[in-house]
Amino acid sequence: MSEATTEQTTVGTVHRLDDHRTARTTPAVDLDKTTTAPAPADAPALEGEAVDRPGNPLADWLSLPDTDVLPAWARSRRAVIDNVRAFGRLTWWHTRYHAFRTPKYLVKTVLLAARGFFRAAVGLWPTLSAQDHSAVVKALRAQSKARPEDVELAARLQIAHGIRTRARRWRFGAAAAAVAAAALGIVLAPPLLQTGIAAAVITPLAYLGRGKETRLLDQAAPPLKVDMSAQQLNEALRAAGLLKSGSGKDDKDAPRVSCTMGPVRDGRGWAVIFDMPRGGGKTASDVLAKREVIAQELGVDEIQVIMSRVRAAKGGNAGRVTMWVADDDPYLGTPNPSPLEKAERFSIWEPVPFGQDARGNRVAVPVMWQSMFFGGLPRRGKTFSQRLLTAAGLLDAYVRHYVADGKGGADWMPMKAVAHRLVMGAEDDAIEALKAMLQELLAEMERRFALLRDLPTSVCPEGKLTPDIMVKYNLPVIFVTIDELQEYFTAMEREDREQVINDLCRIARRGPAAGFISNFASQRPDAESVPAKLREIITIRYSTQVVDRTSSDMVLGKGKAAQGADASVLSEDHKGVGVLVTGPASFVTVRADYLDGTGFAALCRKGRTLREAAGQLTGDAAGDVTAAADAAGVSVPAIVSDVLDVMRHSPRMFTTDLLAALVNLDEDVYGDLNAERLAAELEAAGVKRTSKQVKISGANGAGYQRRDIEAAVPAEILLSTGR
Repeated sequence: MSEATTEQTTVGTVHRLDDHRTARTTPAVDLDKTTTAPAPADAPALEGEAVDRPGNPLADWLSLPDTDVLPAWARSRRAVIDNVRAFGRLTWWHTRYHAFRTPKYLVKTVLLAARGFFRAAVGLWPTLSAQDHSAVVKALRAQSKARPEDVELAARLQIAHGIRTRARRWRFGAAAAAVAAAALGIVLAPPLLQTGIAAAVITPLAYLGRGKETRLLDQAAPPLKVDMSAQQLNEALRAAGLLKSGSGKDDKDAPRVSCTMGPVRDGRGWAVIFDMPRGGGKTASDVLAKREVIAQELGVDEIQVIMSRVRAAKGGNAGRVTMWVADDDPYLGTPNPSPLEKAERFSIWEPVPFGQDARGNRVAVPVMWQSMFFGGLPRRGKTFSQRLLTAAGLLDAYVRHYVADGKGGADWMPMKAVAHRLVMGAEDDAIEALKAMLQELLAEMERRFALLRDLPTSVCPEGKLTPDIMVKYNLPVIFVTIDELQEYFTAMEREDREQVINDLCRIARRGPAAGFISNFASQRPDAESVPAKLREIITIRYSTQVVDRTSSDMVLGKGKAAQGADASVLSEDHKGVGVLVTGPASFVTVRADYLDGTGFAALCRKGRTLREAAGQLTGDAAGDVTAAADAAGVSVPAIVSDVLDVMRHSPRMFTTDLLAALVNLDEDVYGDLNAERLAAELEAAGVKRTSKQVKISGANGAGYQRRDIEAAVPAEILLSTGR
C-alpha cells in the first residue's frame, strides 16, 4: 500500500492524503466550502506527518508549499553563472546598439535644445517685456481716454509708462549681459570645460524641448532567435497530439500543462519544466517521442530541442519533462581542445574529460568497470572521439594498452610507442595477431581472477581490482581498444569469426572486475559486422551521425531513439558530435573535445616516457624499433619507419602487398609509389636486401624481408630493443 493511501476496513472508506493536499493548495477550490468527514473513533491512525491528516484544523497553516524558495534563475550555481553571462551579453549588445547611433542622438539633442530654447524664450518673454507693468499702463490709458481733462490721471499714466520702460531696459540688458558673459566664458575656457559647459546648457534645454512622445534614445529590443511562452508550449503539445482540444474555438477549457519552472531565459535558450495533465493518458515518454513535431511547432530544428524526463530522485514523476530550446544549433562552432593535451598525468580511475553538452556543461565518462562502443558514419569524428578515452590511459603509467585497428591507417599508428600489443590491418597475418592477442587477454584475465580469489577480504573485499592491488601486485589496468571491428569480422571465416566474437564477449562481460576496459568501434553496427550479443553487453555507447533511427538503435540500444537518444537527427556539419548513452535512462548529446593526430602522437610519446620511468614499458612497445628511435631522438628515414610499421606482423612481404599497405597507411605520400621507386628510396635510406625474392605460403615472388629493413636502423637502437 502506498504512503499516500490508507484504507479503513471498518467503514469501507479510503482517505487519500494527496487529495487533502490538493484541496488545500489548488486555487480553483473554495476552501471555505470544502469539508472533510471526521474519521471514526475506531479507525486506524493515518500514516505520515500529523499536518497531513485530514482532521487536523491547523493543516492549512502548518503545511509547507511544494515550491522553491529561490527564483528559477538562482536555484543553482550553474543557473546564476548562465544568467550573469546572459546579462553581460545583453549589456554589451545594448552598448553597441546605442554606440552606433551616437551621431543620430547628437543631432536629435541639438534639435530638442533648439526647441527648448524657443520654449524658454516664449516663457521668459512676459518677464523681459515687463508684462506685469503693462497691465497698469493699459488700465490707466483706458481711464485717461475716458477722462482726458484729469491731469492727475495723466501724470499717473506717465509715471507708470516710465516704470515699465526702465524695467524693460534693465531686464533685457541683464539678459544680454548674461548671454554675452556666458559666450565669452565659453570662448575663453579650455576645450574640456567648453564641452562641460555646452552639455550643462544643452541638457536642460533638450529636456525642456522634449514632448510627451519624444524619446532621445531609440527603443532597443534585442531580437530573440527563439521566443517561447507557456501558451506556445501548450499549442505545440496540442498540435503534436499530446493535449486534448477544448470544446470552443479558443480552447479556453482545454487541458494545459502545469509549468513548475519557466519558460525562462537560460543561457542561449529557453528552459521550462512542466507536468503533463492527469486524465489525458500521456506521459513524459510520449513527449520525448514527439520531439520532431514539437520542434516544428516551436519553429526550430529538433537538434535545438533538448528534452528529458525528470526522475523521482530529482523531484519528478512519470509526466514531468525538462525542456531546453536553444536559440540556434548548440553543437556548431569551434570544438574545445581536450584538456588531456596539456596534462602531464591522469588517473584512469577518474572520469575521463570527454566534451560538453548543448548548454556548455562539461561531460566526463567514467571508464573503470565499463565497456564502450562507438559507432557512426565515416568521417564524422568517430575515431577521434574513441581516441579521447584511450588517450586518458596514455597518461597513466599503470595502464597497459592492447590496440587493434582493422583499417590499418595512421589513426592508431602512434600507439606503437606505448601499446603492449598493436595489431594493424585486417590481412591474414593481422587476423592471426588479433586472435593471439585475444587469447593472451583471456589468459591474463583468468590469471588475475585466480589471484584476486586468493587475496584476503581485508585486501580485496569486493573481489575486484583496486588501485592498491594494482601497484602492489603489478596488475596494471588493461585497456583494450579495437577500431573498425567490421573489417575483421568481414575478413574472417565463419568459425574464426564466431570464436573472436565469443572472446570479445567474455572480455567485455567478465573483464571489468579484473581491471579490463573495452573500447570498441565500428562503422556499420549491423548484425553482420557487429553481432547483437556483443553490442548488448556494452555499458557505454556513443554514436555520431547515422542514416536513420534503426541504425541509431543498433549503436545506442533498442528503443533509445523513441526515448530521445537519436543520432539520426545529427547532420553532416556535426563532426565530432554524438549521442552518449551511459545507462538505461541516461543519455546526452555531446560535442567531443578535439584532439588531432599530432596531439595524440605527443601524448603517446609522453606515455612512453611515463612507462619507462615506472618500469611499465612492455610488449611490442618495448621492442618497437621506430618508437625506440623516436624516443632516443634518433632520426630514421620515413620510408624505413613506415615499411617497418606495415610489416610489424610479417617477417617477409611481397612487393605488391607492401605497396598496397603503404598506400593504406598514407595515400597522399605513397599513392604514386611503384616497385622501382620503392626499391630506390629504400636503397637510399641504407637498406641492403639480402634477397630480392621471398617465399610466403609456398609461393615465390619479389619482396622484402623485415630483417633487411631493420638493419638500416642504427645499431644502438636495435640493442635497446633486444634485437
